[in-house]
Amino acid sequence: VQLQASGGGLVQAGGSLRLSCAASGRASSGYAMGWFRQAPGKEREFVAAISRSGSSTSYADSVKGRFTISRDDAKTPVSLQMNSLKPEDTGIYYCAASWRTFVIDWSGYDYFGQGTLVTVSS
Repeated sequence: VQLQASGGGLVQAGGSLRLSCAASGRASSGYAMGWFRQAPGKEREFVAAISRSGSSTSYADSVKGRFTISRDDAKTPVSLQMNSLKPEDTGIYYCAASWRTFVIDWSGYDYFGQGTLVTVSS
């Protein structure tokens, strides 16, 4: 499956963005999905994950209560609603898909999309 993240952009602190992950290839509804981000000069970090069924989610402590991951349809298998954005949320956001039921660690994912840049100004 091929993934492509979109929806990034420049937003002021306190604003919102919604990221989407488009998929093509094999049926993308059968994958666990996740979002990761990488800020300039920093290591990649986990943001959020959702299980294959959509019944389980997990969030990094830094985004809990502000971000919501959800499953959409086969062509857009996962979205990330980001509210109350902070400058420290700035980075390139990547979506990922896994054959496993529920995955948090980057190493557990099988497919990765091109990232989308999110810039939050103070």
